Amino acid sequence: MTSDRTHPSSEPEARTRLHIPNQNHNDIPKVIGLDVAMGITGIAGDGWTDYVKAKGASQHSRFEQQLAGIADHIRHARFVVIEGAAFSKNNNGADALSAMRWMVRHELWKRRIPYAVVNPDQRIIYAVGTAAPKDPDTGLRLKGVPLKAVVRQAVADTYGIVTEGEAKYDEADAHILYAMGLHWLGHPLAVVPDTHRRALDAVRWPDREAVTAR
Repeated sequence: MTSDRTHPSSEPEARTRLHIPNQNHNDIPKVIGLDVAMGITGIAGDGWTDYVKAKGASQHSRFEQQLAGIADHIRHARFVVIEGAAFSKNNNGADALSAMRWMVRHELWKRRIPYAVVNPDQRIIYAVGTAAPKDPDTGLRLKGVPLKAVVRQAVADTYGIVTEGEAKYDEADAHILYAMGLHWLGHPLAVVPDTHRRALDAVRWPDREAVTAR
């Protein structure tokens, strides 16, 4: 198997985290955020981000590399939040990516790990308050790399997690998914406005007791 991973990203000393009195950190379920992709999958957990990079020559080898790398991170998870499909996208790689996401879900099902699927719009809303942020100079809707950069900056500003390297956008996306999962469980990482929090209401979450009772 060939996979590249970053070490946990450096974080500033003054990391923004919501203080919840009388809360034992050990009582918080282990949550993992996954931004699944065929090439680079972003992964996030408590205070860290990482990634798996598949370099296989064939589709099947890339599937295998991604699944093996992801399995290393979800092994002891109690809850996983996965990015779902962007239904507006229709390209040659969409079929393989859909298959990859379903294989990850199936792996979680086999391990009896509850999971939730968050679509990209809800992830962006939770990060920046709107699914269609605009360039402050031009007023035009951000797309592509500029949109990814806005989400990455939101992760740095809100959570003190600065992602770097070739997987920086994937890791930032994964961290938002991780934060959403913890927030839904009642352990928000930071105070977020209602304009951001509303994204949680659009997600189909599993039974909460199925997560907390594990």
